[in-house]
Amino acid sequence: MDKTPVGKKYVLIGAPHTSNWDWFFALLVMMGLGIKPRWVGKDSLFRGIMGPIMRWTGGISVERGARKNFVGQIIDIYDARENLVIALAPEGTRKYVDHWKSGFYHIAQGAQVPVAMGFVNFEEKKCGVGGCFIPSGNLDEDMKILQEFYTKKTRGRFLEQQAQIRFKNKAK
Repeated sequence: MDKTPVGKKYVLIGAPHTSNWDWFFALLVMMGLGIKPRWVGKDSLFRGIMGPIMRWTGGISVERGARKNFVGQIIDIYDARENLVIALAPEGTRKYVDHWKSGFYHIAQGAQVPVAMGFVNFEEKKCGVGGCFIPSGNLDEDMKILQEFYTKKTRGRFLEQQAQIRFKNKAK
C-alpha cells in the first residue's frame, strides 16, 4: 500500500460519511494537496441553469436507468481522459448503512486505476489521504486493506451513523 496517490487518475474514496461537514473538510484537504476531485450526479441535476454550475464545481453527469450501468459509465469516462480523480463516498449516504457499496472498487478495477483512501476523524480533528492500493480482484483481501486502514483512522461526527467497513454479503 502506497502512502499517497500516484499518477493522474485514481478513485478517491472518503469515509466515514456521517455529516455534511465531511465533504467540507475533505474539500479543504484536497485543495491543500492540489487535488481537483470530480463528483458524479444524475443527469437531471445538470439540466437548465444548474448545468454549468454543476460542471464548474466538478460534477460529471451520468444517466440513471441507462442501458450501461453506473460503473460502466464511469469506467468509460476514465478511459476517455488522461487526468481524472473522482471522489466517492463508499457508504453512499450520511445515514447508517450496514455495508459499503462496492461500485468504487469495480470502477477502479475496470478502469485499472488505484483507490486512494481519504479519511475524516472528528474525534482527533484530522482528515487527509492516507494511502492507496490497486485492486487485486480479490474482494476479500482488498477489503482487509480497507478495514485495517479505516478502523484505525476514522471516527465520524455521528458514530451511530458510521457504516460497517464491509461489502454487502451476497449470500443473504
